[in-house]
Amino acid sequence: MAAGDAAQFDAGKALFSQNAVPACALCHTLADADASGAVGPVLDDLKPNAQRVAKALRDGIGQMPSYAASLSEAQIQALAHYVSKASGGAK
Repeated sequence: MAAGDAAQFDAGKALFSQNAVPACALCHTLADADASGAVGPVLDDLKPNAQRVAKALRDGIGQMPSYAASLSEAQIQALAHYVSKASGGAK
């Protein structure tokens, strides 16, 4: 993983685990983050690509709120990058 990718991955993992409000890990299961939320889909099974994650973060989906007002575009991109890579959805 290139240095820029690694930094974005680490920033996204921090957002997923604790820095986003509410933290993604509260609702979603993702093995890389040791997260076992039971409300949202299991991201290890869903394997979403970064574009799908970014859209869900911006718009909200189902019970998931929009993060457009609380996260910057750079944070949304980092979080989307992390989830897609960690879940195996990145191609």
